[in-house]
Amino acid sequence: MSADWRPAADAALARGRRFDRRIPSFLLRSPISRVGYWWATLIGWIWGSIWSTGPVQRREGLWVFRGMPAWTYNRGGVCVGGCFLTGDTDPSAAVLQHEAVHKAQWLRYGFLMPVLYLFAGRDPLRNRFEIEAGLEDGNYVRRATGSRPSTSSRPQTASETPRISG
Repeated sequence: MSADWRPAADAALARGRRFDRRIPSFLLRSPISRVGYWWATLIGWIWGSIWSTGPVQRREGLWVFRGMPAWTYNRGGVCVGGCFLTGDTDPSAAVLQHEAVHKAQWLRYGFLMPVLYLFAGRDPLRNRFEIEAGLEDGNYVRRATGSRPSTSSRPQTASETPRISG
């Protein structure tokens, strides 16, 4: 795949940063967003516990529910709070790092995350949340020649995750 998606990705990130400035700061990375994150994690745990047929593991700072039926999640998997729900039998380190960024986004936005993600659109090449998490790590685009996949052996913390706001 060519690099023609990069300008649209840069524009989506810039729009996202401008929009974030309009969100009251008490809603971002705050006790309120933390409640939203824990609520989403509870929902992810319930959904994963009902449908997961594989082992539940703690990897890259996420609770990974494997063996989910395809209709229970979108694309290759979904991050709900601190849970990653997937049908994949063994998600790669790169995919888990991508999902760890989504976890950090849940910590930042809390209850706002589903709404903001919906407004960001279904096209991952223009969705600021997918772009920030890494399109290559999320398997949305091929890795550029010569670049290597992420090999982080530890979870990425919210403070290490690139911030969306200006």
